[in-house]
Amino acid sequence: MILAGDIGGTKTNLGLYEIENGALLPHHLQSFPSRHYTGLEIIVQEFLSTAKGPLAAACFGVAGPVIEGRSVTPNLPCVVDAHQLAQMLNLKSVALINDLEATGYGVAELQSEEMVCLNEGEKTQGNAALVAAGTGLGIAGMFWDGNRHLPSASEGGHMDFAPRNQLEIELLQYLLAQYGRVSVERVVSGPGLFNIYRFLRSAGYAVESAAIAERLAHEDPSAVIAGAALAGQCELCIKALDMFTEIYGATTGNVALLLKATGGVYVGGGIAPKIIEKLKGGAFIKAFAQKGRLSPLIAAIPVRVILNDKTALRGAARFAASEV
Repeated sequence: MILAGDIGGTKTNLGLYEIENGALLPHHLQSFPSRHYTGLEIIVQEFLSTAKGPLAAACFGVAGPVIEGRSVTPNLPCVVDAHQLAQMLNLKSVALINDLEATGYGVAELQSEEMVCLNEGEKTQGNAALVAAGTGLGIAGMFWDGNRHLPSASEGGHMDFAPRNQLEIELLQYLLAQYGRVSVERVVSGPGLFNIYRFLRSAGYAVESAAIAERLAHEDPSAVIAGAALAGQCELCIKALDMFTEIYGATTGNVALLLKATGGVYVGGGIAPKIIEKLKGGAFIKAFAQKGRLSPLIAAIPVRVILNDKTALRGAARFAASEV
C-alpha cells in the first residue's frame, strides 16, 4: 500500500493507493482542514486510524520549498519533516516534494475530461508549465527529456509582481504601502483577489454594497467576491474579478515565456475550476498571449485548466510508486 499526501494552505488530502498492472487504484481518500491541526503527523495518525494497511512507501507534496527533506510552509504555521514522518510510519524513508511538482507527476494520470481547454494551440514537443492559484500561487516546470516531462519545483509564486498598465501600477503602490515588497502571490491567489477588491474599493472605482460588506466580514472573502462577480450582483466584485483574471493570464504567459513551454501550460489550483466560465471568456488568454514580439510563440501554446482537485495527490502516489 502507498500513502500519498497533498498538503495545502487550506486543506490536506491523504490517500492510500494500491498498484495493479502499473495503474494506481485508490483505496481510501480523505480531506482535512489544514489549519485545524498543529502538524502533519497528527493528520496522518488520524487518517491511518481508520484506513490501516501495510505501507510500502509514502510521498507528500507540500505547498512550500523543500530543502533536504524538510519544509517550512509559508502559508501554514508548521514544519514538515520527512525524517520524522518516516520514523512515525516505520518506513526507511519518506519522499517530500513540492505540491506543484506532485501535480506535475499527476498530470500524466489525467483523462481529457478532467481538463478544460482555454487555448487549443499547436501540439508540439517541448517543456510544459504549471501555474496554480489557490491559498497561494504555485509554479512548476515540466522539462521535456525527449520521452517524457520531468516536473521541477520552483518558488515562482514569490517573484515580484510586475504591473503592465497604469491601473496595475496603482495596485502595486497600494500594496507596497502595506507589505513593503509585493510578490505576484499577493495578487494572484485567493487573498490576492481580496487585495485587488480592497484596492479598487479604496481608490473609489466602485461603491461597496452593504450586503457584500456584511458577507466579507463573516465569509471567505475570495469566495464572496468571485461568487458575486459571476452572478453579476456587484459592480466592485465584477471589476475585481476582471482585473484578477487578466493578471492571472499575464502571469501565466510570463511563466510560459520563462520556460519556453511549447509543450503546453496547465492551470491548476482551487480557484480556476470555480471561475472556469470567466477564464473561458477570453480575457485570460488575451493577457496570456500579449507578449510583444513573442506573442505568436505564446499564442500557439495549448492551455488547459485542471479540474480534478486530487491531481497532486495522484502525482504524489505515482512518485511514491516509482520508489518502491
